[in-house]
Amino acid sequence: MNQTSEQDNWQTDDQYWKLGFLYFNKQDKRLLVPKRKGSIGLTVNFANPMSIFTFLILMAAIIFVSVVLQ
Repeated sequence: MNQTSEQDNWQTDDQYWKLGFLYFNKQDKRLLVPKRKGSIGLTVNFANPMSIFTFLILMAAIIFVSVVLQ
């Protein structure tokens, strides 16, 4: 199986989706993964430590900007 089809299988496999919308797959090294079929956009792979760091930095930036613009 090639890497792309393996990643596609991971993306559609329910065992890697916690609560139906949080992607958690230690085998998948991508930071951002496409959302489930039928959804548009990307989501964070929470099993990747760098993804969690990136997600926290992004959330901090959003909170900072929203506080500064008030």
